Amino acid sequence: MRLITATHNTGKLRELRQLLAALPVEVVSAHEAGLPEVEETGTTFVENARLKAHAALRHTGCASLGEDSGIEVDALDGEPGVYSSRFAGPDATDEDRNIVLMQRLSGVPDEARACRYRSVVVLALPDGREFVREGTCEGRIAREPRGQNGFGYDPIFYLPDRGRTMAELSPEEKNRISHRGKALNGLKELISSLVGPGEGAPRAEEDEPYRNS
Repeated sequence: MRLITATHNTGKLRELRQLLAALPVEVVSAHEAGLPEVEETGTTFVENARLKAHAALRHTGCASLGEDSGIEVDALDGEPGVYSSRFAGPDATDEDRNIVLMQRLSGVPDEARACRYRSVVVLALPDGREFVREGTCEGRIAREPRGQNGFGYDPIFYLPDRGRTMAELSPEEKNRISHRGKALNGLKELISSLVGPGEGAPRAEEDEPYRNS
């Protein structure tokens, strides 16, 4: 089974490949499938994930996985949220976005810097079925970047229970606790059932409806 991952983000693609490595599927990147960039016009993570998954499905005719994610900061009323990748402008780097976010929180005490990563994944199948899963990871915005691993906001996403930022974790440790890892864990058994022996995947109407929170 070919599974198209509808992302051109190299960091995200690397993590998706790691998280899906144990499944009996051929993971095909957006670049390998010749997918054009999909404009993220949705106002929620699920809307953008759907746009990506269904664009990839239409282009390839194969099962396609769309993912949208971002960081939500309580002191900023949930911003940047769905606009995380555009928070500091269209041409900003990860470092630029981290700097802008820390500047926005200048003077905010540690106890008020709570945040979370949120990921929504959408699996779109050629027979018309769709499955949606969500994962979150709670943390706090650090006062300075730390660590060289990961990507995006990982250097300033501090995990109080571990005393480290996401960027200070190994890829394996990050995948065990991350928002993206949790979201994909909700799909692994389903994907395996689509290609392996035994019972088939549940029908779409049996899947729990997605509720954006």
